[in-house]
Amino acid sequence: MILMSSSSAETLYGSPGTKQSSSDTPSQTLFGLRALLIEFADQGVSNAQLLADSGLTPHQLSDPQFLISRNQRLLIYRNAQRLTTRSDVALTAGARQRISDFCVFGFAMASCPTLGSALDLGFRYLPRIGHLLQFSSHVEGDLGILSSHNPWSLGDDLPFATEIWRSSINRLLGQILEAPFPSVRMLFPYPAPSHWRAYEQTFGCPVEFDAGVDEWHYDARAQDQELPNANPMAVQIFQTFWKQLLIEDVDYQNLIPSITTILMSQHGNCKNIDSLAERFGISVRTLHRRLAAEGVTYQSIVDDVRRRLALRYLEQTSMTTDQIAERVGFSDAANFRKAFKRWTGRTSGEMRRPQP
Repeated sequence: MILMSSSSAETLYGSPGTKQSSSDTPSQTLFGLRALLIEFADQGVSNAQLLADSGLTPHQLSDPQFLISRNQRLLIYRNAQRLTTRSDVALTAGARQRISDFCVFGFAMASCPTLGSALDLGFRYLPRIGHLLQFSSHVEGDLGILSSHNPWSLGDDLPFATEIWRSSINRLLGQILEAPFPSVRMLFPYPAPSHWRAYEQTFGCPVEFDAGVDEWHYDARAQDQELPNANPMAVQIFQTFWKQLLIEDVDYQNLIPSITTILMSQHGNCKNIDSLAERFGISVRTLHRRLAAEGVTYQSIVDDVRRRLALRYLEQTSMTTDQIAERVGFSDAANFRKAFKRWTGRTSGEMRRPQP
């Protein structure tokens, strides 16, 4: 079944932008590109053709520590669209992925005890393995929702980048589970492409285009499912290699969006900055100093996330103000009401009340 939505509302998960130069900063691994190269090799397209004008050579593709920039990945995707004879090539390339194509990262996820812990590991490192948008996750009842931030920043590259990314991760998660990933619905912010039927065949669930948001809904009850290849010792070993080889330095240019992503996944409830600093492998003092250099404070990021979440719940749910206050990390509803008025200039009741 394909659903068409007339809504054009922007997703609530837009995040603070990064410096312009970050698009040219080598910060992403080559993991996951092998499937695209193989797909095009079958079409008679050489690696050199696919890498044209990117500044990359086929030899560099075999170096596990080699990093590329966001713009280099986008240029490869544009070459792929220009050279292909198939409109659904991004979906078919993603479906070729194997756990080994994601190297240490893929094996670490597969060795996690549960699907939930594998997803948590994945969310931490998605930007480093090729995801071009900031990403967040939260659960509403039995529904897990994966959201990409500000998808329109990719412009005309959005459909291709979204197709190869979702198809790749869908394949990776299916292999980790040794069963289909329990997707419930896929929502895409762009119009249905000519090959829209291939979406349902690839993802095995209803899809919606022109949805105004870029979201992946799945059965959150599966988070407790034990993984068939769970191995706690292997997870520690793989994570050690990952950290030593690929993320020795904190990517400070993406620090604010990364914090935003973490807070969104925790519904804005992250009072312990110590644990956040530990997650980045830096001291609390260094974290405060880096944020100050960007002209923001940790509390301002927390407030922005809580504001976004509160607006989402007010506009899209029937939860009471007390319930929303608790959901976004306030122990007292009165304090939430004051904060909401300060953030938006309006009360929560005025925001929910239909405008004349």
